Amino acid sequence: METRRLGRLEHRSSVLIYGAAALGGVDQDTADASIQEALEAGVNHFDVAADYGDAELRLGPRMGEIRDRIFLATKTGRRTYDEAWAEINRSLERLQTDRVDLIQMHAVCDFENLDLVTGKGGSLEAAVRAKEEGMVGAIGITGHTAQAPAVHREGLRRFDFDSVLTPLNYRLSTDPQYADDYAALVEAVQASDAALMTIKMIARRNWHDGEEKTYDTWYRPFDEQRYITAATAWLLNGHPEITGLATAGETRLLRQMVTAEKERAELTPQAAAAILDEVHDYASPFVDIPI
Repeated sequence: METRRLGRLEHRSSVLIYGAAALGGVDQDTADASIQEALEAGVNHFDVAADYGDAELRLGPRMGEIRDRIFLATKTGRRTYDEAWAEINRSLERLQTDRVDLIQMHAVCDFENLDLVTGKGGSLEAAVRAKEEGMVGAIGITGHTAQAPAVHREGLRRFDFDSVLTPLNYRLSTDPQYADDYAALVEAVQASDAALMTIKMIARRNWHDGEEKTYDTWYRPFDEQRYITAATAWLLNGHPEITGLATAGETRLLRQMVTAEKERAELTPQAAAAILDEVHDYASPFVDIPI
């Protein structure tokens, strides 16, 4: 699997980042099998969060075996110093490690939350302390709304975050405002040599009212290999500024995403976009976010 430089952190991260939200509601055997599948495919960057159900607990038992083989990132969604400090310590216990490579301010999706995180007594102060004490190696910011790129750009102005995790897929890129905000974020990321990672690459649309939710994702994902491959090719082949993309929060989709990463060389971004244009119900998922 291709690896890319993770900004100034210099880690060579796999372009597929294991989205451990997929482990939040599964048993240990399912988690172990999925983790092993990712490792065997060449995935060396794992991204989890305190808010992902039991995901940290599912990863923890494997740390003794794999910790020196992976870049390990987690997140705190708390907004005050005291709450975040407690949660960071709890995450280390749950992950059965004394250090993570990256702690991220989770779900900073609007300016109100950015103010809470970066303000006096906010969670960012706890992350800085954790870094100073050697508990974390770097500090990042994440978010998942249509406003996220603009919020994250402002976040970089306020603090020298080591990484940004923001949404991007072909459909989002066709929205002029989103495209402008994303381009401005890329400029800011490159100026600071931060790492830029993305989410929601295979999001197809929101679930419809009354529709059976056949996957453990809050949005309806692509599940046809043709479209997953096209979405992956569009993103990775056309956006060298991106260090990696998080796999979907569903263990059953991992294999298709690994296949897509292998097959993507055959598609130009333009050809991939043409395939995705076939999808009549392809839409931004940021309409009704159940979070």
